[in-house]
Amino acid sequence: MKDDLLKLENQLCFPLYACAKEVVKQYKPYLDEIELTYTQYITMMVLWEKKSLNVKALGKYLYLDSGTLTPLLKKLEKQGFIKRERSTQDERNLIVTITKEGEALKNKAIEIPAKIGSCINIPAEDAKVLYRILYQILNQIVQ
Repeated sequence: MKDDLLKLENQLCFPLYACAKEVVKQYKPYLDEIELTYTQYITMMVLWEKKSLNVKALGKYLYLDSGTLTPLLKKLEKQGFIKRERSTQDERNLIVTITKEGEALKNKAIEIPAKIGSCINIPAEDAKVLYRILYQILNQIVQ
């Protein structure tokens, strides 16, 4: 029946949405301990790896626009974890750089992935397949 198309149980988007929401909820107690939101945490993850990059590149990694990133980055800067500076080569570019305090925060966050992994108990092989499929979907949608 045509109405079956509108049943929640037939929507791929719903379990994706519900899982994402519930997984992020699992992070909350651990992130509260280091005073970060989930979005701030994933931003810091990129900066722990890259150390410094412009806002546009950061947004590309996180699939976030500058309107979402700007208030988040201002808060991280106020907390002392990052600094934001205009590029000396091109003033239109805002460069985000991790600070010593931001680097120190990494030591407090290092256990979070393992703690979350214990909440999501699926075989490693299934996790790899899920990861691949999710990025396949993302790459098809975001271009």
